[in-house]
Amino acid sequence: MNAAPADQIRLLDVQDLDTRLAQLAHRRRALPEHEEIQTLEADLSQLRDLLVAARTEESDTAREQTKAEQDVDQVRRRAARDQQRLDSGMVTNPKDLESLQSEIASLAKRQGDLEDVVLEVMERRESAQERAAELADRVAAVEAKAGDATSRRDAAVQDLDAETASVRKEREVVAGSVPADLMKLYEKIREQQGGVGAAKLYQRRCEGCRLELNITELNEVRAAAEDAVVRCENCRRILVRTPESGL
Repeated sequence: MNAAPADQIRLLDVQDLDTRLAQLAHRRRALPEHEEIQTLEADLSQLRDLLVAARTEESDTAREQTKAEQDVDQVRRRAARDQQRLDSGMVTNPKDLESLQSEIASLAKRQGDLEDVVLEVMERRESAQERAAELADRVAAVEAKAGDATSRRDAAVQDLDAETASVRKEREVVAGSVPADLMKLYEKIREQQGGVGAAKLYQRRCEGCRLELNITELNEVRAAAEDAVVRCENCRRILVRTPESGL
């Protein structure tokens, strides 16, 4: 293939722009905020699960406390009725009197036991409330951090995308001035060679693979026509000659 030396030089400009685009894409993927957000989201997921569990326990103990308090009230009312019967003097039969007094004593013990249950449930409920409040604060704090990281990431992405769009427009202009057949070859090689399709021959060294050409390869390049498109024997990239090639 043949191409004017000026067109081959412009191919290096296209390569420089493609390299910049690759660097911008890498910077976009490697933004530290990506990992930061991922870590914060994992923390949030765990904290939210714990918060749900704490609030569930709080709700369960609230119902348990209500039930226990109702049991206490029921026993207290029954004991009050029995005490009222005893105080009224309506029960005169010694056996019935003894039975009533025994029941009042039993209800008093039952009430005490149930009140202990209420206290125990209240303590568990308070503990669950404190745990839920603590977790809610932690969730809010991590959400704030995640929001800040997301804002920073979005701002950085916006800047990188704007720069990328500008470089792409510039590439379109430069690539449009390069012959189509030369661009087609360049694109094919670039796809095969990790994003680099053309390299400068600088001081007898290929800037693509960083290897210096041996004497035989140099003589072949020297012998090639000025408009001939030469390739590096080592990496097979288009080798662009410039006044700095050292030929």
